Amino acid sequence: MGRFMDVHHGMKGITADQLKQAHGADLAIEEEEGVHFEKAWADPESGVVYCLSEAPSAEAVQRIHERAGHRADEVHPVPLSV
Repeated sequence: MGRFMDVHHGMKGITADQLKQAHGADLAIEEEEGVHFEKAWADPESGVVYCLSEAPSAEAVQRIHERAGHRADEVHPVPLSV
């Protein structure tokens, strides 16, 4: 299992409730791809949303986001952390 940071653009004006709903949609189906979404962050001004997950692949992360209705614009592996 690896860790991944994905990025969504174009979500300008996102509210805390909308972020919580989007994250919840991912959590509801994440097990089907062996993914676990750990945390999500958003900047309503720029419209950028970040999600940190543990998953077997970047493709698995993307499949969950697509099925939840918010495809990621970028999915990056995070092989190192402190």
